[in-house]
Amino acid sequence: MGLCAVLLICLTQAELGRVWAQEREDGVSRSSPCTHPAAPYSLPGIIRDQHAPHKHREVRNAQSEGGVDISMLPEDITRILDTHRYYRWESFGPTDRHTDDLWIDLDSLHKSQVRIHGLLSNAHRQAARVALSFDFPFYGHYLRQIIVATGGFIFMGEVTHRMLTATQYVAPLMANFDPSFSQNSTVRYSDNGNLFVVQWDNVRLKDREAEGAFTFQAALHQNGTITFGYRDVPVSVEKMNSTEHPVKVGLSDAFMALLSSSQPSDEANRRTIYEYHRVEINISKIVSQSAFEFTPLPTCLQHKSCELCLTSNLTTGCGWCNTLQRCSDGIDRHRQEWLDYNCPEEAKGTCEDFNPELTDGSMSSFNISFPTSSAALEDLQTGPPNHKVITENTAIIAGVVAALVLLVALTLLAVYYINTHPTVAPPFYLMQRRTNNYWPSMKFRNQGCHSSYAEVELGGYEKEGFIEAEQCC
Repeated sequence: MGLCAVLLICLTQAELGRVWAQEREDGVSRSSPCTHPAAPYSLPGIIRDQHAPHKHREVRNAQSEGGVDISMLPEDITRILDTHRYYRWESFGPTDRHTDDLWIDLDSLHKSQVRIHGLLSNAHRQAARVALSFDFPFYGHYLRQIIVATGGFIFMGEVTHRMLTATQYVAPLMANFDPSFSQNSTVRYSDNGNLFVVQWDNVRLKDREAEGAFTFQAALHQNGTITFGYRDVPVSVEKMNSTEHPVKVGLSDAFMALLSSSQPSDEANRRTIYEYHRVEINISKIVSQSAFEFTPLPTCLQHKSCELCLTSNLTTGCGWCNTLQRCSDGIDRHRQEWLDYNCPEEAKGTCEDFNPELTDGSMSSFNISFPTSSAALEDLQTGPPNHKVITENTAIIAGVVAALVLLVALTLLAVYYINTHPTVAPPFYLMQRRTNNYWPSMKFRNQGCHSSYAEVELGGYEKEGFIEAEQCC
């Protein structure tokens, strides 16, 4: 058993090393000035917000599902340089009045509204999952769980892996921060149902602690707006380059696809993550007391009908997949499903192809099967008889309802008369006929002049019904 455990550990380490090496090759091939080899992060467990009452979508772990590769899209479909397709962003400097408006002051909130993450505040290269109390739209996809990392970014992917820095992130300032260096370094967050804020307080760069402490935050608004705020940036971002950890600022998303190739069975199920878009901002504008605001743009995924998908002026390049009942341009997180269900072919059609309507030609051919005699045509074209039939049916229904109402009224009247005139002959006769039935006997006792039910007996033999009551003394 011990030997098997050792072999399993060795194989796991070898697999992780191979994936990391693959990511290093991919990182070198990218053209971003701030791109570096992806840094491995640990996810010690699922850390959820215990105050969130909703059920959350399960996030899969790629480490236990055959591994994952991270690669670039082919040049013919990549959109990484198209930074204004999904988001529009704006920067604000220290002298802009809007900078203070974008900063969320966590110190002014009640202590119960702000939580310090104990694990992240005392660790290096750690990440923990946090559940949101609202659906957050990210690139048109609605998320209820995110992963906050010590390295100054939020991982937004649904499939977890060790290379969280590669793509699918919201990064106000991704770098090799080490919150465990000082007791004053914390990672704290707040969620009020409409806004989620995570703030890295007084964090320092690993092995460069003397250069100063950083304080910055990222805010996720329910409408999809994302803001970055910087309170203290002691070092220029251009000088934060590190070979051990990438330095990135911006947004990124990707989709996962199965690797289709004639490889051995152990590699056949390997999935590859393709980054299809990245928002990169001018890092020279990141200084103390600065801010950035990202406004989401309309996407094809927001259209829920074929008509809106193909005719909306808010989006371009959208196609409707009737099988999935989804509008898409084919480049989003559902791309694998889009391909599996042959949606690229369906998207070439029009809404009339999915909802055919009878045209004049089809109606004329359909009418050929009807009788063409004059008597039959008179029956088909005559309208008043139909209204007459409807009127007769309504009268019959009204008569039946009136009879039922009258019957119920008479029954209620009879019951009321019997109860109010028990000595009259008919009611008295009915009461006499009940002498040989089972009647429950009940005793009510008043103790201390306070009414209370002391006992309830059900008679097991034939006897007259009686009630005993004690007088209040």
